[in-house]
Amino acid sequence: MSNRIFQPMSRRAFLRGAGVTMALPWLESTAVWGDERRSREAGSQPPVRFACLFAGNGFHSKEWWAKGEGTNMQLGKVLEPLSPFREKLTFLRGLYNAEALIGGIHSCQTGNLLTGAHLAPNGEIRSGISCDQVVANQSKGQTKVPSLVLGTEQSIAAIHKNYSMIYSSHISWSSATTPTPLELYPALAFDRLFRDEVGKADHSVLDAVREDAASYRSTVSASDKHRLDEYLTSVRELEQQIEQAGRVGRLQGWRPTLTAPDMKRPPNGIPQDIDQHMRLMCDILVLAFRTDTTRVCTLKLNNDHSSLRFPNLNVDYMIHHLLSHSDGDDWLKVNRFFTQQVAYIAGKLDAVQEGERTLLDNSMILFCSSMMTGNHNNDQLPVVLLGRAGGRIKSGRVLDYLGKPNRKMCSLYLSLMDKTGVHLTSFGDSTEPLAEI
Repeated sequence: MSNRIFQPMSRRAFLRGAGVTMALPWLESTAVWGDERRSREAGSQPPVRFACLFAGNGFHSKEWWAKGEGTNMQLGKVLEPLSPFREKLTFLRGLYNAEALIGGIHSCQTGNLLTGAHLAPNGEIRSGISCDQVVANQSKGQTKVPSLVLGTEQSIAAIHKNYSMIYSSHISWSSATTPTPLELYPALAFDRLFRDEVGKADHSVLDAVREDAASYRSTVSASDKHRLDEYLTSVRELEQQIEQAGRVGRLQGWRPTLTAPDMKRPPNGIPQDIDQHMRLMCDILVLAFRTDTTRVCTLKLNNDHSSLRFPNLNVDYMIHHLLSHSDGDDWLKVNRFFTQQVAYIAGKLDAVQEGERTLLDNSMILFCSSMMTGNHNNDQLPVVLLGRAGGRIKSGRVLDYLGKPNRKMCSLYLSLMDKTGVHLTSFGDSTEPLAEI
């Protein structure tokens, strides 16, 4: 076998074409993670990725729970879709955000979820930089995209309980006064990963890099040829899914009287089918992590004061926010639908081998809401963590912080940021990480 295969390459490896740059996935034949010195010393270890998935309005009051450890862990009905990943799951009970107790329910409970900052009232916009953006700032220059901030529901411009509803629409903040721009369009999120100019979609990204991919393929090992082919196939499949998005026409909620269009089809936009929309965003998150195009992603599945409807679940008579107050079977269906998105991501990540670990092992996937249930109670928050941060987190556990002196959400963020190489002495309202994480 040629020596060329196992020699360290430049810090990152890319496939390039006209207007397209594609970062490569982990390959055993090449050292493409981190700088060259660390690659030689540490065997090119994959980086730790961080994602936060947010679901608004909390969860079913009786079905969000976990007990036991490892393969013996039992999960409530909301979390049952995560059962295959129990050994890689950490359930955290009793954490809370003190600044969210000051009032304002939806807006005030959400705008500082990832910041721990005091929110400005009276329609003013002021929170703090969120933990995901702290990590993104640290890794700038190491990845093509510092962070992806994705969503499936548009921001709300209104006032609720004396607080701007911008707070209830954003959990990622680039600065105290700037929510990180939220990408709702799957096509544009996809373009941001691969195209040098977002929105330029004259041809497939694979067509653009075909020649470079063929050349690169001849330089890697047989097993890496399989990894590369599998990766390129997944890119093509996602492109095709985006092209098909919205063509089924299963609209949420109210049905219009016009059954056929009376105008020309507009350009591709936001898919009308919420299940399709969420699944595309999940696929984009996985692809972004798999290629190391970014190491930080925030996916807001809906707003905290959400108006989403769910005809795909035969729950189409009530918007998400109102349904959250019912705590019935339909609410449980919706809860499980959200958890299924998390399980889908976990499954995709766990199927990707990166050396001795999987991509899920090398990630931290935080799943949370800004209140425990739809009744706005947030003296403790629903929090689940999937992944092992490259072996830095002992998973398969239930950690109960109720009654303990340090049960701040920001203490969790200090611990998680530390796993990514961001070592802070304080964040938000905390000066002490969670020792167990």
